[in-house]
Amino acid sequence: MENKHQPYISADKNLPETTLKAFILGAILSVVLAAANAYLGLFAGLTVSASIPAAVLSMAILRFFKNSNILENNIVQTAASAGESLAAGVIFTFPALILMGYWSSFNYLETALIALCGGVLGVLFTVPLRKALIVQQNLKFPEGVATSEVLKSGEQGGKAVKYLMWGGLVGAALKFIESGFRLWEGVAATATIVGGRVYAFAAMNLSPALIAVGYIVGVRIAALVFIGGAISWWIAIPIYLNINGIPDDVAPIELGYRIWSTQIRYLGVGAMVVGGLWTLFSLRQSIGFAVQNGIQAIRSKVDTSTILRTERDAPMSLVILAIGVMIIPVFIIYLREIEQVTITALMAILMVIAGFLFSAVAGYMAGLVGSSNNPISGVTIATILTSALILLALLGSGAEKGPAAAILIGAVVCCAAAIAGDNMQDLKAGYILGATPFKQQIMQMVGVVSAAFTIPLVLQLLHTAYGFGPATPERPDSLSAPQATLMESVAKGVFSGDLPWTMIYIGMAIGVPIIIADQIQQARGSNFRIPILAVAVGLYLPFELDSAIMLGGIIAYFVNRYQQKQVVSSEKEQKEASERSERTGLLFASGLITGEALIGIFLAVPVAIYERTDIFALLKAPLGSWIGLLVILGVSFWLYQVAVNAFKNP
Repeated sequence: MENKHQPYISADKNLPETTLKAFILGAILSVVLAAANAYLGLFAGLTVSASIPAAVLSMAILRFFKNSNILENNIVQTAASAGESLAAGVIFTFPALILMGYWSSFNYLETALIALCGGVLGVLFTVPLRKALIVQQNLKFPEGVATSEVLKSGEQGGKAVKYLMWGGLVGAALKFIESGFRLWEGVAATATIVGGRVYAFAAMNLSPALIAVGYIVGVRIAALVFIGGAISWWIAIPIYLNINGIPDDVAPIELGYRIWSTQIRYLGVGAMVVGGLWTLFSLRQSIGFAVQNGIQAIRSKVDTSTILRTERDAPMSLVILAIGVMIIPVFIIYLREIEQVTITALMAILMVIAGFLFSAVAGYMAGLVGSSNNPISGVTIATILTSALILLALLGSGAEKGPAAAILIGAVVCCAAAIAGDNMQDLKAGYILGATPFKQQIMQMVGVVSAAFTIPLVLQLLHTAYGFGPATPERPDSLSAPQATLMESVAKGVFSGDLPWTMIYIGMAIGVPIIIADQIQQARGSNFRIPILAVAVGLYLPFELDSAIMLGGIIAYFVNRYQQKQVVSSEKEQKEASERSERTGLLFASGLITGEALIGIFLAVPVAIYERTDIFALLKAPLGSWIGLLVILGVSFWLYQVAVNAFKNP
């Protein structure tokens, strides 16, 4: 049933939305946040939504202009958040082409065009989905609701931005001291073999950004990610070594990473494939409804002038035409790789179908758990695995370009799904505020275009300075790029025949009881859900990332516990104080991420020029990880205090 709702700004009131300053500011913030999220994703394997930080920055900047309004601020954050979402789609896939040796450097035009087409398709696919998921089903879209609340309290924008700035300064300073000055080790890790048979391992990445990621996603998701890591590192690796024997000539830490990278992380592939397919099956009715809505919109001859401003989407005829136009450059790029017209046409059709279906999945999941927890990795793995198997059957195992073609197909789908989840979240915020959907969709395009032509340059800079994949003596600061490493292994493994299918099947088997448990929780009406894809992410992330994210989740738990224990004069004041605390903590955490990411990119410039990673090093060797551990504990306590003090002090 359609949800009846009264927007914050009524439909008969026309405020300026797509102004010149909104276009310029939205494009600039899109580029900055895309660069920051690209670094974070390559480093940590996870990305977070930038809608709220973008909204706060927009409010702080637009306060200097006359006649700015809440819908204009909403338009700016709509464009800005598109950049960070597109970055996720790009960094999860394109570095795989470098890792497999297909590219020696990023092909600027191909990378930009694929990112542009995938992002634009993601926007177009959500046009028929908006009414189905936002209006009819009235999903929560927690981050979209939070963004609308931040924008409603716009008079606090100038004050709240200080927490974002403080977090940025702290994150930037600590990143420069650790990676620039090299005063301490960036990872604390230990491993041992007990009695010659039992393998034990513990590690934590000493990054404020990872703590902030855990804080933003919350203790539930952080715990599920950590459980996935514990299954891989505390159960699967010891069992594997117990069965296959423990070599004497390999250091315990190196041994663990070797087994994890060649075998155990494929448990995550299996779990993600099952999770992606299950999510698609669960959404079959919603997807069918969206398709039916789209067909009806094309056939109907409704006079658009009679449609309320707050219900006006991009015309479906224009959407269909734009989808057709976007397929052309993608088809040309695919043809260059596959070199057979019939097969290329088949794969382009597969891309469009998969792109729409998984955009629906991403949009629905954003409605349930927010875009920061979107199953982008799962749907991309499923797409690449399916594409690789089809290409293998059509081209044979000797096709040299087969793995690269599978990655490029997955890249379009990944970009589309990433943008779709973010777009639905922004459209939910606009739905609450009374924005014009068509204008938001235009600004989403602005954000996509701005980021698409910038991200390839950022990727090339990071590749030249740090490199991707496991760290080596030549590249000690290599960005792990967990998703891209996994995509590369899957695509190549299908064609070479050495994909560890046993581990993938075990991962699928692990996924089944988790899905069943989640369904039981849903039937009970419990708020504690167990999304399979959160566990799957933990299965294939390095354990030092899982544990750091878990620490951030624990901080969020104690902040929430503090809020619940406080006694205030009224329920309204309790709600306001809790929202103020959550928003302040979120802004400080977002600042930690943005500051660290931007310094990481800044440091890449001299490293790329001089081809040395120790340009700013003050010591010949870092002092040790214990200093970094103390610093991280201090930052964790500061983050807790910032959120708690915001609850106590209006």
